[in-house]
Amino acid sequence: MKNKQIRFSIIIIVACSFCFPGLILTAQQRSASLISPEVKEDKSVIFRLYAPEAKKVTVRGTFQDPIANIEMARNDTGLFVATAGPLASDMYVYTFIVDGVRMLDPSNNVVVRDGSYIESRLLIPGDWAEKVIGVRDVPHGRVSAVWYPSPVLGMNRRMMVYTPPDYEKSNVRYPVLYLLHGAGGDEEAWISRGKANYIIDNLIADGKAVPMIIVITNGVASVPAAPGERPLQMAGVNVGSPMAMTSGKFEESLIKDVIPFIENNYRVQADPDHRAIAGLSMGGYQTQKITNTNPGKFMYIGVWSMGLYNMFGQYDKEEHIAQLKELKASNPILYYIGCGKTDFLFKGVTELRSLYDELGFKYTYRESEGGHSWNNWRLYLYEVAQMLFK
Repeated sequence: MKNKQIRFSIIIIVACSFCFPGLILTAQQRSASLISPEVKEDKSVIFRLYAPEAKKVTVRGTFQDPIANIEMARNDTGLFVATAGPLASDMYVYTFIVDGVRMLDPSNNVVVRDGSYIESRLLIPGDWAEKVIGVRDVPHGRVSAVWYPSPVLGMNRRMMVYTPPDYEKSNVRYPVLYLLHGAGGDEEAWISRGKANYIIDNLIADGKAVPMIIVITNGVASVPAAPGERPLQMAGVNVGSPMAMTSGKFEESLIKDVIPFIENNYRVQADPDHRAIAGLSMGGYQTQKITNTNPGKFMYIGVWSMGLYNMFGQYDKEEHIAQLKELKASNPILYYIGCGKTDFLFKGVTELRSLYDELGFKYTYRESEGGHSWNNWRLYLYEVAQMLFK
């Protein structure tokens, strides 16, 4: 009798699963029904992952400085939960690590990419996230993927070009900011992770920034474009080697290929007073190399999270000092150095500033909380953009 009851129960369950599929949830359905991340009223965040076969799950994200794994607690259904915060209003990224394997949050449909780093996005409400880096109901500029010839590098290359609202409808000539990414990144990083277009849209709408064109290049000279945009035979090219930073070919190409292309194909004010360049980490190194060897080419310069570049070897201090003296003589309107207090390159930034102080080279210094992170680089862009071309 007992066996018959069991068989009858199984038949009922199977039948109900066909008639009412919502009664029996698969692991995928359970994950899809979860809310993760959940931002509470006090701006703390709950992360959830349904992983009944997992032994250990952690969450790792930029909401912690330094970045560290937070262990998630498991209940008897296989649901893992962790809480972080309260957090300041900003954009953060995170991933789950399930038994040593990194994965995106399956309950979160918003991801961002910076080179090989593809992570789930977390946005904490507040003035910064909503008014500065967020999407507001204001006029928006256009972001275009533009291919251009590079005789210096012997290939066609791809860059992202932001044109301000009403560019297509006006006859105005605009100033230009050349914005460089960091090591491992590409021309899409400042859009996906940096929110550069929305930062500028919002500043222009608020009357805090001059309408400008922003040119975001791929700073790795050995490849033409971001991974998904390269010819198939170049898909496996290594872009993380030190040579990607120190060959000098990208710097040459920006001067000889990129700037002439922009000034020949866009309505720009093609003079040093309306030309700016800024970059983070590797892009800060490239910014230094470009401006040190082309004094007077850019009147606005931003070096973010990058210090004295003697760390890369083949450093000729006397040559560097001679270049800086010429750059000083060109009298740039703005030279903005930014670095986080816990940035691993903080010592190099301190050495850079000491050299500039020794030479009497004027600069604006911004020391912010946190480390080598997009939270800081978005902040520096927001601040610098308000100083440009005024």
